[in-house]
Amino acid sequence: MPRLSLWLVRTALIWLGIGQTLGGLVLANKGLPLLPWLWTLRSSHIHILLIGWTVQLAFGVAFWILPRLGGGSRGNERLVALCYATLNLGVLLAALHDPLASLVGLDALWPLPVLTGLCYVVAAAAFLIHAFPRVLPLPTLPTEKP
Repeated sequence: MPRLSLWLVRTALIWLGIGQTLGGLVLANKGLPLLPWLWTLRSSHIHILLIGWTVQLAFGVAFWILPRLGGGSRGNERLVALCYATLNLGVLLAALHDPLASLVGLDALWPLPVLTGLCYVVAAAAFLIHAFPRVLPLPTLPTEKP
């Protein structure tokens, strides 16, 4: 398994552990409401599990398992590294938004959802640009024999 796949899959597993822990805290607080501020972790739980766990795991497995290009190359790995960095930055920003907004106010943190969305778009575009030639190779022109 390539190193970038290992990073993507291992980080996805870390996000899974964090997301399940937050979900357990929110669920426990729903049954026994001791800390009302725990409800602000609900959207963090959703972003962490949907993007941090599911999407990142899919990217890691896809990078590993998609057919290689000619010569055994997996393509431009810098794009996958960019995808990894921006995806995790987006998950982190999304996870911090609601808890911080409940402390400092929603008006002060208006750029966070915009930056989160931008990070997600960059991550998806980088992976798409990387994976597209591996899924659908560019056609080659037929050569004529003299």
